Amino acid sequence: MPTRIEVVADPVRDRCVLTTDHLSPRQLPGPPGVVRIALVAAGALLLAGDQVRIEVVVSGPVRVEIVETAGTVAYGMRGGSARWDVDIRLTDGASLRWYGEPFVVSADAAVMRSTVVRMENGCTAELRESLVLGRHGEVGGALQTMTRAWIGDELTLAEDLDLSPDARDGWAVMHTARCLDTVTSLGFRLPEEAQTMQLEGCGSIARRLVHEHHESDLQQVR
Repeated sequence: MPTRIEVVADPVRDRCVLTTDHLSPRQLPGPPGVVRIALVAAGALLLAGDQVRIEVVVSGPVRVEIVETAGTVAYGMRGGSARWDVDIRLTDGASLRWYGEPFVVSADAAVMRSTVVRMENGCTAELRESLVLGRHGEVGGALQTMTRAWIGDELTLAEDLDLSPDARDGWAVMHTARCLDTVTSLGFRLPEEAQTMQLEGCGSIARRLVHEHHESDLQQVR
């Protein structure tokens, strides 16, 4: 059973159905038209054999903001591996903002992480993903990421990254950086700047390569 956040806009009171698995979603107070959801770990994460799946389904003209209460650490897995999969579906003018806390891949961890977004025209999404390779003083483990995003029938974003130790050291990948911090917008564009890539479809990717997570300024992209 996945962790699931399902929100349907309603003129009287937005309807919200939350399902707990590895993570426990909990509704927070929010202003009218905004549903705020906190994600709280329901147990130790992330360990060998864990298969975390998070589903977010939003329908109607409502803004959903997901708040992570803490970062996630993928611990050493002694030859094992884990998955972290996110599936997002937005319809009928829905809006999502999810600024994730750091996702730390410790030494000897092996993680596959995927994000899939399907949204109708007129919807918007703003997602921050902060990947940190290793705890302080460590050489982080292996991380494979896959991102796909559709706006309507158009595949707007397709990206696969191999962030295993041998692959990421090249100057065109991570070089000496330890943290890859990314904000992706879909359904609207981020402001033009040197480190922001405008997608062919309606969206943008702003990215920072830094040694420490706090050195990134992506919380200020707009």
